[in-house]
Amino acid sequence: KDQRRELGPDRPLLPATMAMKYMGAYLMAVIGGNETPSVADVKTILEAGGIEVDEAMLAKVVERMEGKTVHELIAAGHGKFAACG
Repeated sequence: KDQRRELGPDRPLLPATMAMKYMGAYLMAVIGGNETPSVADVKTILEAGGIEVDEAMLAKVVERMEGKTVHELIAAGHGKFAACG
């Protein structure tokens, strides 16, 4: 499903907006007990929900999470999450 169509043909999705589904799946993996989810882990979650995956965007999100813990980012503030997308 083309997500741009959901917002309208003249309103392309911003990278941060697109990254939110990857961050959401990343957080689901962490909640499930995986402190450092891989691209494959996040992709599995998204595909299980029937969500199309942009490999480059997903890789960027996971790369930006390297060396960080979700708990630290939550404590630092939501602005840190936006920086990951």
